[in-house]
Parts: sequence; C-alpha cells; structure tokens
Amino acid sequence: MNKWILILLTVAIVGGGAFVYYTRSDNAEPLAVGASAPDFTTTGALAGEAFQFSLSDKLKDGPVVLYFFPKVFTAGCTIEANMFAEATADFTAAGATVIGMSGDDIEGLKKFSVSECRDKFAVARADEKIIDGYQVRMAPGLVMTNRTSYVIDQQGKIVFVHSATKPDGHVSGTLAKVQALSKS
Repeated sequence: MNKWILILLTVAIVGGGAFVYYTRSDNAEPLAVGASAPDFTTTGALAGEAFQFSLSDKLKDGPVVLYFFPKVFTAGCTIEANMFAEATADFTAAGATVIGMSGDDIEGLKKFSVSECRDKFAVARADEKIIDGYQVRMAPGLVMTNRTSYVIDQQGKIVFVHSATKPDGHVSGTLAKVQALSKS
C-alpha cells in the first residue's frame, strides 16, 4: 500500500475569503536525524528577485534550515513565513541560513518572498526530485509538500527534523537547534 495519503484538503469560506488547510498522512516519514541531506540546485527568490540556490554552496557558510511548506499564500504557510521572517535576525546571529521550499512556480515564490517572507529570507522551488529526496510529498501525483523543517549541519547531515501540520514549533525548534550548534 502506498504510504503517501492525502488525508484532508478542506476549503471553507471564512469571512468572504477562502481558507485552505492542508495536512499529511501520519504514515509519511521524513528523513531521519543522522541521514545525509540530498544535495540539489534549484531556482529561488529573495526580495522578489530570482536566483540559483545550491544547498552544497550554502552549507559552506554554515547550517541551513530547510523548511518545506505546501502552498504560497495559504493561511498556515503565510503564518509560518511571517514567523520565520520575524526570527531571521536570530537565525543569522546563530550563523544559519533559512530557505523555504515549495512546489509552487517561481513567479508565485517571487511574490511570496516579498509579501510574506518580508524580503528577509529566500524561498525556492522544490521539484519532484527534491520532494521525493526529502520524503515530503503530500500525496501521489501532487507536486506539493507537507510541512516539514530540517536543520542541516555543515557536513550535510540532518541534525533536526520537525514535521507537523501546523506552523507552530517549526521556527522555535529549528532556531533552538541552530543556536545549540553555534555554541558547540
């Protein structure tokens, strides 16, 4: 049986606007702590400008917080991006780079990088190879990720994983880990 199951995709009309809530199967297992992070190069956006992002190049500068989110401009993804934006200075002080990853197209990511990431951190395109490499595919046939955050150390090893439907805990957990890494 295929372990990737989409449990819930509910659209509710709230105050005249659409609210989209995504979740993932409890059977979907992210990569484990200690695993090697798959290297990749993709197109990203920062402050509305496109650029090429290479994980191996960025790891030369310090640890990387790679957080996967389902869809730009949805309620939970907007909240999470705002939370990461508010904490960007703390991540920078700990020597870490934050990059959000989504299956969205680059035009959507450019807009999201300005309005929701507040020009403070980059977001990048997660293609099917990246999604499958990090084991974050929401459901078969969808180029959409579940909400999973990884901290990757400079040796390319995953040292922290947080996978949860709600944005709560992603920023605080990844920040605590990179701060601990900076002290060691």
